[in-house]
Amino acid sequence: MTLETKSTLTDATIDKLQDLIQINIDSVHGLTDAANAMEDSVVADLFRQIASDRRSFASELQMYVSWNGEDCCCEGESLAAKVHQTWMNLRAKLNGGDTHVVLIEAERGEDHIKEAYETALKENPGSAVSEILHSQYAVVKAGHDRIRDLRDAYADRK
Repeated sequence: MTLETKSTLTDATIDKLQDLIQINIDSVHGLTDAANAMEDSVVADLFRQIASDRRSFASELQMYVSWNGEDCCCEGESLAAKVHQTWMNLRAKLNGGDTHVVLIEAERGEDHIKEAYETALKENPGSAVSEILHSQYAVVKAGHDRIRDLRDAYADRK
């Protein structure tokens, strides 16, 4: 068995990185669209900050894929992300642009990315990219928790 290094990742590790790249790109698109549609500047700024983090994460993971001689899987949003964004926009419009409703849907998306990182870490323990995945996961979890807490705060306003 050969020891995995950052430039000799296994196919399984590269596949997980490709999945995480896609979900980060999806997150960037979804959060940016939501921020641009928000009237609440506090929530819009939070969405933009988290989107910026996710853009950086995707770029960083793409670097590892490239170092292994592979092409990165994705440039645009996945179909699942487009469906979620359409649902999020529809719910917001039906509820008069209610910030709480947007935060509910944003938190659902955050659950998805958090679970993707947890799965990648569980399925590839000790991988050569574990350290970077743990680091990114900590930021993803913090973003998830900030959106969840804000969602709860907006629910209390009603």
